[in-house]
Amino acid sequence: MASHDGLAPTSTPDGPAAPHGLAAATLRDLLDLLGRQAPAESFARPVAAAREAGAGPAELAYVEEAAETALAIRRTLDQHRRREAELSALFDTAGDLAALSDLDAVLRAIVRRARLLLRTDVAYLTLNDPAEGDTFMRVTDGSTSARFQLLRLGMGEGLGGLVAQTARPYASADYRADTRFKHTDTIDTGVGEEGLRGILGVPLRVGSRVIGVLYAADRTPRDFDPDQIALLASLADHAAVAIDSARLLEETRAALVELNAATATARAQSEAMRRAAETHDRLTDLVLRGGDVSDLAAEIAALLGGGLVVQDADGTELARVGADSPAPPARGVAASRASGRAVPVDGVWVSAVLAGPEPLGSIALSDRPDLTDSDRRLFERASLDTALLLLLRRSVAEAEDRVRGELLDDLLTPAHAGDPRRAGSLTLRARRLGVDLTEPTSVLVLHCEPGLRSRLTTEAARHARTLRGLAGPQGGHVVVLAPTDAPGPLAERLAADLGQALGAPVTCGAAGPAEGPARLPAVHGEAVRCLQALTVLGRTGEGASVSGLGFVGVLLGDRTDIDGYVHRVIGPVIDYDERRGTELVRTLDAYFEAGTSLSRAKEVLHVHVNTVVQRLDRTARLLGPDWNTPDRALELQLALRLNRLRRPSGTGPDRSPGTGPA
Repeated sequence: MASHDGLAPTSTPDGPAAPHGLAAATLRDLLDLLGRQAPAESFARPVAAAREAGAGPAELAYVEEAAETALAIRRTLDQHRRREAELSALFDTAGDLAALSDLDAVLRAIVRRARLLLRTDVAYLTLNDPAEGDTFMRVTDGSTSARFQLLRLGMGEGLGGLVAQTARPYASADYRADTRFKHTDTIDTGVGEEGLRGILGVPLRVGSRVIGVLYAADRTPRDFDPDQIALLASLADHAAVAIDSARLLEETRAALVELNAATATARAQSEAMRRAAETHDRLTDLVLRGGDVSDLAAEIAALLGGGLVVQDADGTELARVGADSPAPPARGVAASRASGRAVPVDGVWVSAVLAGPEPLGSIALSDRPDLTDSDRRLFERASLDTALLLLLRRSVAEAEDRVRGELLDDLLTPAHAGDPRRAGSLTLRARRLGVDLTEPTSVLVLHCEPGLRSRLTTEAARHARTLRGLAGPQGGHVVVLAPTDAPGPLAERLAADLGQALGAPVTCGAAGPAEGPARLPAVHGEAVRCLQALTVLGRTGEGASVSGLGFVGVLLGDRTDIDGYVHRVIGPVIDYDERRGTELVRTLDAYFEAGTSLSRAKEVLHVHVNTVVQRLDRTARLLGPDWNTPDRALELQLALRLNRLRRPSGTGPDRSPGTGPA
């Protein structure tokens, strides 16, 4: 080899030239790069340096050849390291699967490990159904589409059906555009809704029998190289053996159950107790470690280094940690819900909180516009944890409302509340719910449009919890029990607050307080009559107590003889109508409603004015000549209103029990 500036390698008869000078320095640099596992692009720098240093053609060729050799060595080392990592993962997987005995746990472990090993967006597993002659979706990991999770593929249909039919692996860089497979509307719709593009499927084989297909898929086009196909196939082989072992174990257990029914029953009970205890422990541990939404928000915010805002499905803020930004925009929540992924909107990352297709709320992460893929996945996982907590909180609230409703029913049932043997039990049940029945307790009855009654029940329950009381539906109304000796002001406040919340009038009749559970049914009856009185008096949308209705309230109070009062004042007229089929009561009511104007009364009654005069003359003979004096007129009008109030529902507001001609 030619010399250049005295730095060229020296040739020897027994081998290649030995490096000297610049070439030797370059080789040292290349070896150093190999030792430091430097990136591939770093190996071009020593060659460039030699060129800039004025290396001759022979020496430069030597340096370039050395650089290529170093790169080849680096690639070989990378392949060995990757293969070592994959083999280690496979060994770990085999050990994990061997330790599992529950089939569901085996399947979940397989799919989760497949997704991790191939670093894909989604992994899933289908099992063959010999009875139906197809293959069905069994387990998914990373999937967000309910339609995709329920897919069934006929043998030979789509990529998975072809794998199940031929027992050979298939890979598609872009499934949507791949014409090698039999596309169907059902499969394409499910795959499209999940957003999958690059898909790899390998068979799960036990001997020569295919029991299912294991998949790894990305939501972007992807070419799967032979090493990746071989890796997934190796995992599938381990998985198939584990699945078959789990199935054999289940069959063995079933056989044992058939052989010894008594032992099987004991085992089943023990297993149920164990699972119940584990579930209880997990839930308790969840609560103790951060079951509250605020605690979870603080933990995620600290982990991701940003501010966090958690909202429910109605946009109500549940938690805010270190966030100065406003609530997440609705378009961001909608975009995240549609894609099933966290999305950035105006510098804020938004992730919808979903339970399947049901929206439960959203979480928004601020001060992290440069969120990495791993942090993004962590943020998306946080939305799943939030969904679990919200579902748990909703379940607890529903259970508590159910218990409160049952207690309310018992407290308002005379046979229960009036039984001295049950009084202590009712008081104890109430105390467990934070309600003290030893305090003076008032009853409030709420009424609104029938279509809004469910919302009224929810809002009333929220107010009742704040008041340390009870609330629930009762007899077509919503009843609230609250510890107060001033039911009137509370009724006014509830009517106003709940009416504003519903955007519709809410009428509230109240009575009380009751001293002890035994008096609650009677007080409830007074509150119902108070509500009816408010309606008859035209005070819809207002709240009042029995005592707040003045003289009417006294008449409506417990142990008041309303029927006796009505008959004492207008009884002769009512009796006359019932005997003769006349309309004297109706005429008298219309006369007072018209302000004692004969002309307006006859228009309301649709009769001649002389008929009105004749009916009032007959009324005067029945009630006495002073019937129209101010004092008697007040009594008559009150009795007429109470007469309307006490009539069964369904009779018109201006009809008396007796109708017909005068």
